Amino acid sequence: MTITNKIILKKGKEYSIERFHPWIFSGAIQKMEGSVTDGCWVEVLNFKNKTLGFGHYQNGSIAVRMVSFGEQVPAENFWETKLSSALKMRNNSGLPAVETNAFRLIHGEGDGLPGLIIDYYNGAAVLQAHDVGMHNDRQKIAQALVAVLGDTLKTVYYKSHGTLPGKLRDAQQDEYLYGSSIAAHAVTENGNKFLIDWEEGQKTGFFLDQRENRKLLGDFSKGKKVLNTFCYTGGFSVYALHAGAELVHSVDASEKAIALTRKNLELNGYDPNTHACFAEDTFDFLKDKQNEYDVIVLDPPAFAKHRDARHQAVKGYQRLNTEAMKKIKPGGIIFTFSCSQVVDRQLFYDTIVSAAIQASRQIKVLHHLSQPADHPVSIFHPEGEYLKGLVLYVE
Repeated sequence: MTITNKIILKKGKEYSIERFHPWIFSGAIQKMEGSVTDGCWVEVLNFKNKTLGFGHYQNGSIAVRMVSFGEQVPAENFWETKLSSALKMRNNSGLPAVETNAFRLIHGEGDGLPGLIIDYYNGAAVLQAHDVGMHNDRQKIAQALVAVLGDTLKTVYYKSHGTLPGKLRDAQQDEYLYGSSIAAHAVTENGNKFLIDWEEGQKTGFFLDQRENRKLLGDFSKGKKVLNTFCYTGGFSVYALHAGAELVHSVDASEKAIALTRKNLELNGYDPNTHACFAEDTFDFLKDKQNEYDVIVLDPPAFAKHRDARHQAVKGYQRLNTEAMKKIKPGGIIFTFSCSQVVDRQLFYDTIVSAAIQASRQIKVLHHLSQPADHPVSIFHPEGEYLKGLVLYVE
């Protein structure tokens, strides 16, 4: 690989890169050499002109996202090497398996590839770019996927219309980079079946990050009445029924989500009429549901994606959890989550404490939850831990 553009850092700004943090902020840059444009590869050097690594440049607060550290220029087989390494880690953690054929192959900074997400759904890879550099390299990444995954890969779908920055987002349409649409978008997760709609669904089509937490829900669901709020495609609902729940109700404000939930219930042999699905706002649904449920799942979308919205997000989490704590049966279990990256683990915990005080219920924490092994967090980039959860016992 030939890289001619250079970024020279100010004195003292090299320390975070030497500690393998992947972000360089615009204020750390002393000067740029060459034709540095959005999405181009750059060589990053300290103030003494020593090479620290290589990355993608983008005009913004985070100016460079490092994808390779050290003085060695990335080789032509760079993408194949990175994807093979990521797949090996998933293989070592037991993925894929007979009962689980969907998993995250690339998790951004956690796999040393900031700005890139790749989810694998039983023969289909859904690629999502969050910066211009990964967008520019999308064809090379798709080619590397074909080389690494071989005959198991049937299609590569590029879904970045909603994640790319600025004007590029408006100009880019989602498309197939390899193969074509697969007629049956079915996957298996821990023996449960799910239909995946990566073309029209949220994110890449399914929330793979809750796989182990859905499995844990089963331990608390046998013989219980379960409420799954913000259910999306009904993942927690299917797991609860598989574990022997007496009744499961699924709630989501989206009619499309509820339609997918019904399909997934039917796919697994459950009656969506008996285990009813409601296209309704969660707060409205909970108003008259005193002591109806033994288990409640609170898995809302990110209430805050930016720091300036964090205060309102905390208020939203507090209100939601307070309402659930007030309504659940004595001895009930609440699975509560936040996927807002700007709400850290301690702030989320403190918010749940505040909700317990508001609800005037005695609460015990049974489990601290996070994302699974195929959503790794680099030890040098703790910001990568975005999913936080608690299992609560409500007396």
